[in-house]
Amino acid sequence: QVQLVESGGGLVQAGGSLRLSCAASGMIVGINAMGWYRQAPGKQRELVASITNGDSTNYEESVKGRATISRDNAKRTVYLQMNSLKPEDTAVYYCKAERRWGLPVIWGQGTQVTVST
Repeated sequence: QVQLVESGGGLVQAGGSLRLSCAASGMIVGINAMGWYRQAPGKQRELVASITNGDSTNYEESVKGRATISRDNAKRTVYLQMNSLKPEDTAVYYCKAERRWGLPVIWGQGTQVTVST
């Protein structure tokens, strides 16, 4: 079974940067788009950024100008570069593979990002 594995989270001071990675353990059939989501304690999971097969990107309003989603198909990896981090960016970050043909989505296990003041 193909898995998504996130990495790159950690503790960073406000104003700092992190690059999150989401690597697929194998080939995922039928991917339509890849997304990064986050969930803070007591809050619902929300979309942070997404990228389609055509490289169209979409960003949540609060991260526009601070986040960049990209992918390396050869490495089966999607990245999320986050700059100018704020304490409110603190959350568990998950990546998700959205797929066609009614195939189930695939979630990673998440990586914790903590931004200190």
